[in-house]
Amino acid sequence: MSSRIQKPKIGITIGDINGIGPEVIIKTLTDNRILSYCTPIIYASTKTLSYYRKLMEANDFNYSQVKKGEHFYSKKVNVVNCWEETIEINPGIPTVESGKSAFLAIKKATADLKKKTIDAIVTAPIDKKNIQNDEFKFAGHTEYFTQQFETKDSLMLLSSDRLRVGVVTEHIPISKVSDKLTKELVTSKISTLVNSLKIDFGINKPKVAVLGLNPHAGENGLIGSEENDIISPAIHDVKNKGNLIYGPFPADGFFGTGQYKKYDGILAMYHDQGLIPFKTLAFDTGVNFTAGLPIIRTSPDHGTAFNIAGKNIADETSLRSAIYQALDIVKNRLELEANTANSIGKVKND
Repeated sequence: MSSRIQKPKIGITIGDINGIGPEVIIKTLTDNRILSYCTPIIYASTKTLSYYRKLMEANDFNYSQVKKGEHFYSKKVNVVNCWEETIEINPGIPTVESGKSAFLAIKKATADLKKKTIDAIVTAPIDKKNIQNDEFKFAGHTEYFTQQFETKDSLMLLSSDRLRVGVVTEHIPISKVSDKLTKELVTSKISTLVNSLKIDFGINKPKVAVLGLNPHAGENGLIGSEENDIISPAIHDVKNKGNLIYGPFPADGFFGTGQYKKYDGILAMYHDQGLIPFKTLAFDTGVNFTAGLPIIRTSPDHGTAFNIAGKNIADETSLRSAIYQALDIVKNRLELEANTANSIGKVKND
């Protein structure tokens, strides 16, 4: 196994500095055992980290500032300063300044992703309102990275050790979900999920369940036509390519009876249809992964939690899981790349 697989460089953006992002990052990286598996690079400012280190009395949390042009330190927590000015920190209160700093961290980390100086990115939570500016007019990280890396389609995929749920429509009003659904869109999302399960999670023949949109999955057209006109034809198309795709299933019974345990991946039609059961079953360990991108991006499955920010009570488990999942995906992609190269070489030699 190459050294790159053993010690990937994982960028971690600070998120909203008035939310719980700084706290869960510090708690996660205070455990130095993580340095055995990766080189963490925090995109933030040393002033912000110093503030929270003191607030949390996290005396065991240490880091090294990376100056422009310097290399990352492989056995230390690295910090890249993304802004120089002093920004007032008010835990629990979203401000214009905290939104600006969150964006600057994402922007710098994205530039490093494009240069391939880091192998993956883990994003701490942002406030989707105060981060908006001329360069960030998106509903969230997923849409931003999809545009930045010129990807035709991506998939918000929530995953834990026992459950993976993707959503066809992401951050849009529920009143617009039906109009957004098309056979082409559902087909694309199913295909993205199948490919990600193979490439990123190492499942050779994934078994995928697709949920319906309407109650009782439309009851054969009695309670809506989307299942018959859009979802079923999309399932049929992807299934005909040799994939194991099933559905559409009524969402309530699917989760209520435990059917979800039989599948490697599940595709929901809209945000809350997928995320409510996922967070009910796997909130503490859940990870948000953006499937379908050429880069690797994960995040914890929770938000800024302004109500508990600065109180030193936030649970870092989800962020830690996001880092480890990023590491697993780096490894899986590199191994697939190596296996593919070996297969091509064998064919040429034969």
